[in-house]
Amino acid sequence: MLSRKIKVKAEELGYTACGIIPAGSFTEFLTEIEKRSEMFPKTKEFYDIFRGMSTPPEGAESIVVCTQRMNKYRVPKELEPLYGKMYLYDPRVSYTQENRMNDEFTAFMKMLGLEIIEGSVPDRWAGAKAGIGKFGRNNFLYDKDNGSYVFIQTWIVDKKLDYDETPDNIVLTECNDGCHKCIEACPTKALSGELLMDAGKCICRVQFDEDDALSEDLIEDMGVWLYGCDACQDVCPANRNKFTETDEYPLLSEFEDFMKPETILTMNEETYKNVLHPRFWYAGEDNLWLWKCNALRVMINSGDSKYNTLIKQSITNKDKRVSEMAKWGCEKLGI
Repeated sequence: MLSRKIKVKAEELGYTACGIIPAGSFTEFLTEIEKRSEMFPKTKEFYDIFRGMSTPPEGAESIVVCTQRMNKYRVPKELEPLYGKMYLYDPRVSYTQENRMNDEFTAFMKMLGLEIIEGSVPDRWAGAKAGIGKFGRNNFLYDKDNGSYVFIQTWIVDKKLDYDETPDNIVLTECNDGCHKCIEACPTKALSGELLMDAGKCICRVQFDEDDALSEDLIEDMGVWLYGCDACQDVCPANRNKFTETDEYPLLSEFEDFMKPETILTMNEETYKNVLHPRFWYAGEDNLWLWKCNALRVMINSGDSKYNTLIKQSITNKDKRVSEMAKWGCEKLGI
């Protein structure tokens, strides 16, 4: 009865799908983590962070997993080649419909007498095991109507519920015909096989890794992605015609100018802390220098001469890391 109420409410709120699974151990996820740690030893420390997610926290009995579609939003043309769509349409932003849905759904489950237990599980694996999506070779979860353009939300609860049956095959059917478009499109070759990914090369991770120095080859391969990367999703046949681009994402048009590389490169700390960082709070309050380095990388890799003056001016930036990136760019471009 509780499971039925949960699913009816999810549908009323507008979730694209809702599934419920027991809070058992995610042994398949742990196996994949161990495989990647062995294949990519330089990134083992990063993968080790996720080992704990294979076992739900104490008191957990069930996992409720829902999806929301992100493909209803218009993609700003100037930002499309620079930002991954997940970062443009983040459901965690407080003023969005998606965030309000999550809050209301959480409140509803509490009203039913369920305790929401703090902790994390591998969201994509939860969705696949609940039968609401399948994995593509690029590691993303796909559903038949929206492709990989879905947000996945999970809630860990303290009561046993009625569970959905886990499909025998959780890999996307379209991937079974030998398609490797996503792997071939990966700019840094982080994707190297089905459900494989070297996090030490993945643009979405390394572009905001403040600890590891990146090689010149990797910096060049990262191209003009300023935050995130959609290369593997953009070429995927299962995503063809899935982005309808009709709705305006709240405040994105007003915020767009602050996300352009030239604006970021000339941005001061006050603007960063009051405007850009609150929108991308997970990127670090003291990491304006890293945004500037990424903006410089975009300008340098674009080869567009309109950026030459800004690149040369950045040689005098007081932050040595920004200055060094600018110097590298001037040498590379011969300016």
